[in-house]
Amino acid sequence: MVTTVTTAPNEVIVVKVGSSLLIGENGNVRRKWLETLVSDIAKRHQDGASVIIVSSGSIALGARNLGLEKGGRASLADAQAAASVGQITLSSLWSELLAEHDITAAQMLLTLDDMEDRKRYLNATATLEKLLENRAIPVINENDSVATDEIRFGDNDRLAARVAQAASADRVLLLSDIDGLYDRTAGSETEGQFIGLVEQVDARIMAMADGSSSSGLGSGGMTSKLEAARIANLAGIELSIISGQEDHPLERYQLTNVGTLFKASGQANARKSWLGGRLTSAGTITIDAGAAAALAEGNSLLAAGIITIEGQFERSDVVDIAGADGQIIARGLAEYDALDCAKIIGRRSSELEALLGYSPRSAVVHRNQMVLV
Repeated sequence: MVTTVTTAPNEVIVVKVGSSLLIGENGNVRRKWLETLVSDIAKRHQDGASVIIVSSGSIALGARNLGLEKGGRASLADAQAAASVGQITLSSLWSELLAEHDITAAQMLLTLDDMEDRKRYLNATATLEKLLENRAIPVINENDSVATDEIRFGDNDRLAARVAQAASADRVLLLSDIDGLYDRTAGSETEGQFIGLVEQVDARIMAMADGSSSSGLGSGGMTSKLEAARIANLAGIELSIISGQEDHPLERYQLTNVGTLFKASGQANARKSWLGGRLTSAGTITIDAGAAAALAEGNSLLAAGIITIEGQFERSDVVDIAGADGQIIARGLAEYDALDCAKIIGRRSSELEALLGYSPRSAVVHRNQMVLV
């Protein structure tokens, strides 16, 4: 099965390149291949599209230069040191190759906190808008020199989706070492059927994923790509997984349409897109079946439907909303802090003022500050 893709003038495209494609088995950059990819990118740029590159490779390149074991991933300290060395080489490489097409490259290094904090996220959005307005191509990577195991994207697939949200992109292209999604992981007893179109990233689709990185260079796998698709689709952005193994991978995709296309849902507003794409939260509110049904119908979360709360969140913090089975079904901004929320669990709205000692807010999480996930 094939997907359908077209590139239109004025559209914004995010292209993600992983370490396994950028770096060969000998540890060197696959420069000839990269030149063909840059040629593809330059053509779209010259046709009027805006392109953002999300590029892995700094840790692998730095590990080679420093002589570190396990590709620089033996420890957090090794990875941070490798990234700080390799990022210079990586950014110089992209700048040099884009300059051959008279295109200015710009470097942006982002952390998970940059995209989870609303103010910093908006700052990143403003920077991207100005760069694209001036026809520069941003080259983005996670700032692995300061990221920690606890606070990091962990892979550039999800980073690419979050960047796409921030830039109001039209599509994301994840270059992979396979053509797209199969309904069986590598090594399973059956060969697996290729899936060219995914309407929704649900539990059935996620079950097809393999979280490992086959090359040993990258940090993701199909799981991270499916999570990226979910993030992008929530913001109304199409995402495709395509093969980057051959020369001119973008041209190949446009000619053959071979890849897995994840169709976007109806586009949410900017705040809800940011909420839906977040990877962290300050707490979890577990609700009963009746409240879950009410949320599905577009209603706010009321205290009466809450079963338990977890976390020490403050008012306006982001909280996850889980069903009785523990599955996250929504995410939103809390209207109460955890202490007050604990006082009103399961209570009717008419009881709240007496319990709290002040005039209660209309909802624990208002529908205008919530997104279903």
